[in-house]
This record gives sequence, C-alpha cells and structure tokens, in this order.
Amino acid sequence: MASPAPNGSAAAPSGLYANATLLLILTTLFWGGNAVAGKFAVGHVSPMILTCLRWMIAAILLAPFARERVAHDWPVIRANLGYLFLLGAFGFAVFNGTLYTALKYTTAINVTILQAAMPMVIFVLNFMAFRTHVHWAQVLGYSVTLAGVLLTASRGDVAQLRNLSLNQGDLLILAGVVIYAVYSVALRERPAIHWLSFLTVLVTSAAIASAAMATWEIADGGAIWPVTWNAWAVIAYTIVFPSLLGQAFFARSVELIGSNRAGVFLNLVPIFGALLAVMLLGEDFRPFHALALVFVIGGIAIAQNLTPR
Repeated sequence: MASPAPNGSAAAPSGLYANATLLLILTTLFWGGNAVAGKFAVGHVSPMILTCLRWMIAAILLAPFARERVAHDWPVIRANLGYLFLLGAFGFAVFNGTLYTALKYTTAINVTILQAAMPMVIFVLNFMAFRTHVHWAQVLGYSVTLAGVLLTASRGDVAQLRNLSLNQGDLLILAGVVIYAVYSVALRERPAIHWLSFLTVLVTSAAIASAAMATWEIADGGAIWPVTWNAWAVIAYTIVFPSLLGQAFFARSVELIGSNRAGVFLNLVPIFGALLAVMLLGEDFRPFHALALVFVIGGIAIAQNLTPR
C-alpha cells in the first residue's frame, strides 16, 4: 500500500525491522480475525449490510486525516479515477461481501485456509498476464500449497477428490480468492500517490460499491440490520482493525522493510484465523486442518525462499 523499497530488497536496520515485525504480526492477527468476525455476524447482520457499514464508516473516519494528502494528489487521482474505483470496488467491497456470504455456509477455519491459496493464484495470474519468469521452486512450492487447499476442500478425504462436491461457502471463498488475486496483480499499475491518498480513494470507492450491493440485498429481502450489541461489535472490529489499522500498519511496514519481506508475514493470516476460530468460535480443528496448514505455509515458504531474488 505504500511506496516499497526497490523490489523490497533493501537492507533495513534492526530497529526498523523489529518495529515492522510488530506491526506485521498485529496486521495478520487483525486480518485473520476478519473471518471470525464474519462468522459472528451470521444471523446478526447480513453480509452486504456489514460490508456497506464497514466501508462507509471507515471512509468517514479516514476523511479528516487524508484531506490534505488527497488534495495534493488529486490531479493524479483524477487521471486514474476509473482504475482506482475498480480496485476499491472489487478488492475491498466485492471481496469482503463474498467472504462474509461464504461464512453463512462454511467454517471460519475453512475460509482462512482456502484464503491462503491467494499467493499461488497471484503467481499464476502474473504468469498468464505478464509472462513472469517461472522458477522450479515456485512450481514446487505452489503445487504443495495446492495440495493443502485440496485437502481442506475435500475435508481430509483425498479419495473423494475425483467426485468432489464443494459446498457453497467453499466455492464462494475460492471465487473471492480469485477476485482479490486479480486486485493484487492490478496493483502493479498503481499511480504514484501517497499511501494515505491511495487507501482513502479505495475505501471511498468500496463504500460506494458496497452501498449498491446493500441496495440489492435489501431489494432481495435478505437484509438483516444491526440491532444487537453483537452486530455492532462485529462492525466496529471490521472497521477499526482489518480496515484502518491493518491497512495502515501494512503500508508502514512496507515503507520500513520493503514489500518482499513484508509479504512473507501474510503466511500468518491463516494460522491466526484458524487459532481464533477454535478459541472464539469453538470450531472443530481436525488433523486434516493442521496438515493443510503445513502444506499451505510450507509450499509458500518453498516458493519464496528457494526462488532466486
């Protein structure tokens, strides 16, 4: 989200790395908790209403802090407004609406593990769109990651993969993974503006897009308005932690240590998500979940650490 060091490879002083490490651990904890919050929301606030309130209130809270930056960057923003709107609409609004809808049909553990396939999908899309160089370690690593995703989707019964029938929630989160991967690949064309301006424009775009999504949900008769403390607690969490603090902490971490080093920490998201689902939701953590996490995290580690920089 911020201007990274060239290729994320510049050496960072130990103090900066320690600060970035703390920020990134908090970021991945917040993002891992997003699926758990979405599961708590089921029956208390509907997915599109939650998504709409999350981004609308976040946009309002950001506005006073970002006003001067946005005014300074406005000529560049205006020239790229359509592109920036699509980034916010799909990367923030549609992705989270899909995630919260998926949680009506599947577990938070499944959602967090299936989300961990995102680096693999980004790698594939980069290759398809830009013919990026492929190293054997990337092929091996993401093949191992795919094994973990398939293990989760099959509920640990690998023999059933030939006749696999994914439930609606799993299919939705896999669709969300593709949406967010497309958003991530599209970020390479991001205009040179301050990270706060960039975040504010995307959050505002998400608020506009999610308002349309909520209008559709209301017309369809599926809207559940937040009237309980549980609902407002979920909304408050998604606004403050995954949306504002998480995005700001990640952007600051990229400024401190570069995008490559910061990106490695995203492997903590499924781990935190699975642990929080067990601790807060009482979901059943089965042996195949543990094995899937080993495959997913191990595969990404192979792809990242054995590929020449």
